[in-house]
Amino acid sequence: MASVHKEFVIDALPEAVWAVLSDYGAVHERLAPGFVIDTRLSSDTRTVTFADGTIVLERLVDLDHETKRVAYTVVGGSLHPSHHHASMQALPEAEGRTRFVWHIDVLPDTLAAPIAEFVEHGSAVIRRTLEASTTPKREPARTPPRPR
Repeated sequence: MASVHKEFVIDALPEAVWAVLSDYGAVHERLAPGFVIDTRLSSDTRTVTFADGTIVLERLVDLDHETKRVAYTVVGGSLHPSHHHASMQALPEAEGRTRFVWHIDVLPDTLAAPIAEFVEHGSAVIRRTLEASTTPKREPARTPPRPR
């Protein structure tokens, strides 16, 4: 079995990242817009359409609010794995940041390379999106008036 693993740190609070990550049916709007162009949710299964035309059906395995982890498995679509299990998790880091962990186990091994490419590209989009949408906007520092 092949595994694909990606971790990166996001300049946003874990709770803010989890609010986006846990919105299972809105990947195309909140988590990876442009990389994912459509998501349709039907019960516990979502149909995800990627920008390159790939379509996958992903069944929700677990949505754990306490550990801020979502797990899912591919059950149909353009990819035909004999086994696929993935999870994404938002872990606390120092200074209010978040470690985003994405892990996928897949069979056959030949799917690991194309999935790794998806993960690499998707991670860049996810990071940019989460930092832009969850980082509090800071007001510019104001210069105090000069004493007269």
